[in-house]
Amino acid sequence: MMEVCYLDANATQPLRPVARDAVLAAFTVTGNPSSVHAAGRAARRVMEDAREVIASGFGGRAQDLIMTSGGTEADALAIHALGRGRRLIVSAIEHDAIRSAAEDAVVVPVDQSGIVDLDALALLLADGVPSLVCLMLANNETGVIQPVEQAAALCRQYSAVLHVDAVQAAGRIPVKLDRLNAHSLAISSHKLGGPAGVGALLLAPDAPFAAALIGGGGQERGRRGGTPTVALVAGFAAAAQEAATDDLMAVAALRDRAERAAVGCGAVVCGDPVQRLPNTTCLALPGVAAGVQVIALDLEKIAVSAGAACSSGKVRTSHVLQAMGLGALAGQAIRVSLPWNVTTADINTFAAGYARVAARLAAGTPTENHGPTFR
Repeated sequence: MMEVCYLDANATQPLRPVARDAVLAAFTVTGNPSSVHAAGRAARRVMEDAREVIASGFGGRAQDLIMTSGGTEADALAIHALGRGRRLIVSAIEHDAIRSAAEDAVVVPVDQSGIVDLDALALLLADGVPSLVCLMLANNETGVIQPVEQAAALCRQYSAVLHVDAVQAAGRIPVKLDRLNAHSLAISSHKLGGPAGVGALLLAPDAPFAAALIGGGGQERGRRGGTPTVALVAGFAAAAQEAATDDLMAVAALRDRAERAAVGCGAVVCGDPVQRLPNTTCLALPGVAAGVQVIALDLEKIAVSAGAACSSGKVRTSHVLQAMGLGALAGQAIRVSLPWNVTTADINTFAAGYARVAARLAAGTPTENHGPTFR
C-alpha cells in the first residue's frame, strides 16, 4: 500500500518519538498528583517538571500555567476567566474556538492580506469601555502572522486585556508571552507533535483571572478542576522542547517550493506576500471547489485540508478568506501545512500530484465545497 504524503500538520502533527517515549515512561507512574503519599508525590514531580518546561519555553512562569484538555478549552477558559465584566472584541479571522465562546463580540476587520486593522482596534478601545481583546498570533488557514505586539501595546494603553490564541504559531515560530506583552496565551500539544487531549493557558503575572470554567477539587491552583493526565502532560513538554530546535528555515524553503509548483499550475497563494508561518500555505485554484481538490489529492495519496466545510448538510465558506475579501476564491482554497518531519520527497510528491489534479480539474468543476473544516 502506497504511503500517504501527509501535509496536514495544522490539523494535527505526527507524534514525535520523544513525546511518545515521555508518555510511555509517565504511564508507569501510578499516583494521583494531588495525593500526598510517595506515589502521589512522584506523579506530581512529573507534572511540575513538565509544567516548568512548557511555561519557561513560552515565556511564562510555571505557577501561571493552567493545564487544559486542549487549545479550544484554553481559549474558552481565557474568555470566561478574563472577560468577566468586559466587552469582547475579536478579529474577523479568529478560530471557531474563540468565535463560539464569544458569540456577542465586536469584530475587528482585516485587510486583503489577512492582517488585523489596528486603527479600527484603537478606535474601539479609545471609548474607554473595559474590554477583552482576542487576537490569534498566526492564522490556522493562511498562516498569516498578526501584529500581536502592537495590539498588546494598544490594549495596555487603553487598559484592555489581550488574549492570544497561539495554537498554530507555537512550534512554528518563536512564541514568548513576556515578549508579546499579552495577558494570556493558548497552546495545544498535538500541534507541536505531542499527544492530543492536552493543552494549556499561560497567564501573565498581571492577568485578571476571575473564575474557573471547570470547578472541582481545586486542581491547577483552583483555576481548572479535574485530575490531569500526567502522561499527556509529560508528552506535551517533550514535544514543546524538541519543537524549539526545529529548523524552521528549512521548512520554509520546502513550503516555498510547494508554492512555486502550485502557482505554476495556476494556483493563487492567499496571504502572500505578508509574513506567514514557515510551514503553511493556502492555495486557491480558481474555478475548482476546495472539497473537490482535497478528494482528488487524497486519491493521489496526498493529505491536505479544505478551506470550507459542510455543516448539517449546508455548505459554508471559510470565514477567514471571506473576511480577506477573496470572493469566490474563499470556497476554492486548500491548506497545505508541512509537518515537523517533512522531506524533500514529500514536496516532490505534492508537486507532481498537484500538477495532475490541476490539469484534470481546472476546467469547469462546480464550486460547491464539501471539504472538511480545519483548525
